[in-house]
Amino acid sequence: MALKHLIPTSHPLRIAAELQCLTIAGGQDNVMGVRYCFRKNDHVVIVMPYLEHESFLDILNSLSFEEVREYMFNLFKALRRIHHFGIVHRDVKPSNFLYNRQLKEYALVDFGLAQGTPDTKIELLRVVQSESQQEGSVHHSVQRSVFGERNFNIHSSTYQESPTIKLIKQSKVMDVASRKLATKKKIISTKAVNNGVAKKATNSCPAILTCDCYATDRVCSVCLSRRQQVAPRAGTPGFRAPEVLTKCPTQTTAIDMWSAGIIFLSLLSGRYPFYKASDDLTALAQIMTIRGSRETIQAAKTFGKSVLCTKEVPAQDLRTLCERLRGTNSSCAKSTSDMHTNSLYEPALAIETDKKVEFASQPLGEKIQHLKNNCHEGDNGLEIKITEKATDLKGWDRVPDEAYDLLDKLLDLNPATRITAKEALLHHFFKDIRQ
Repeated sequence: MALKHLIPTSHPLRIAAELQCLTIAGGQDNVMGVRYCFRKNDHVVIVMPYLEHESFLDILNSLSFEEVREYMFNLFKALRRIHHFGIVHRDVKPSNFLYNRQLKEYALVDFGLAQGTPDTKIELLRVVQSESQQEGSVHHSVQRSVFGERNFNIHSSTYQESPTIKLIKQSKVMDVASRKLATKKKIISTKAVNNGVAKKATNSCPAILTCDCYATDRVCSVCLSRRQQVAPRAGTPGFRAPEVLTKCPTQTTAIDMWSAGIIFLSLLSGRYPFYKASDDLTALAQIMTIRGSRETIQAAKTFGKSVLCTKEVPAQDLRTLCERLRGTNSSCAKSTSDMHTNSLYEPALAIETDKKVEFASQPLGEKIQHLKNNCHEGDNGLEIKITEKATDLKGWDRVPDEAYDLLDKLLDLNPATRITAKEALLHHFFKDIRQ
C-alpha cells in the first residue's frame, strides 16, 4: 500500500473532494484508486495501491520511441477517464503519472488541485468551485495593480490615495485648528479642480474613459478602478497552459491536454524540464519562442486577453527542434549519448528568454568519419563503439510525421480547438495500438 498523509492545513472540503475523485473515477484506465482512508490525530491518511515506479528523469534517456508511444497512449487513457467525469486534474506532469517500466503499468495520481467542469459528476468539486468563486468575489473589491504591469512608481501603482488621505499625511505637523481649516480649503479646491476636469472631459471625451497607460511603465486611474480578475493559477511551473498564464477565467479540461503536450515535447526532445521560468510572463514568453509570438497574441484574443510583445518571434518547426535537441538529425555535432549526458538535466529553454539555444552544425556522419580517420590502424575498439552508438537509436531515427502532428494539436494555443483526450486516442499516431 501507499500512504498519502495530508497536512493539517488542507481544507476538509478539498480533502473530501480528492477522495471522491479517487473513489468515483479511480481504479481503472490508469487512474489511481483508493482502498481506505483514516485520521491519525490531525492528519488524514489516504491508503492506495502501491505502484513501484521509476523516476522520469532517470529513464528519459533510455526510453525507445515505441515506449514513448505507449506511455503517451496510456496517459491519454487516464485523461479520457477523468475528463469523462468532469474532472480537471490541473497538475498533469511526469511525477504525477507513475510508470512501472517492467510491468508496463501506469497510474495518474494526486487530485489535490483538481477542479470540476460545469457538468462535473463529482459533487464535491461543484461545492469547492462555488466556494472559490465566492472568495474571488471578495478579492474583486480590493484595488490592485493590473496583472503583468511593470511599475516603476510602486507607491502610486498599488493604490490611489484620496485627496483627504494625502492631506492628513501632510498636515501632521499643524495644530488642530489650522489642520481643520487647511482640510476644508483643500477639499474645496480639490472639488473645484475635479469639476473643471469633468467639464473638460464631457466636452472632449466619450462617456466611458479609456485606459491611457497601455504599453507604459505605469498604471492609470482607469485601470486601478477596474475589478481585479481572479482566475485559477494552480499547477506546476513549466506545465501551465497559456490560458492559465494569462488568467483566463474559463479554464477547461484543455489545460490538462496542454500539460500532456509538454510531457510529449520532453519525451520527443529528450529534455526535462523543457520549460523553466520564474514567473507567468516569462513562461508565456518562452512558449512564444516555440509557438510564435503572433500566434500566441492571436490565440489570447480568442479568450479575451490582450498580449503585448516587444518583437515578433517566429514559430519553430517542432520536428526540427526536437531532433536537434535530441541529437538525431544531421545538424548535430555530438553523438546522442554525449548530448544527453551534458544537457539532459538542463531545461531546453533557460529562464532568460533572450538567450539563444545554440546548436552545433557539424553532421553526425562527418563526426563519425572524422573520428574513424584519426584512429590508428587496428584500433577497432573505437570504431566498433562509434558504430554501435550511431546505429542504436531505438527508433528515434524513424519518428513518423504523425507524432509531430499530435504534438502540434496538443500544443494548440487556443483551448477551444486543442485536441481532447478522446480524440488523441483516435489519432493516427496510435493506429496499431490496442484500445
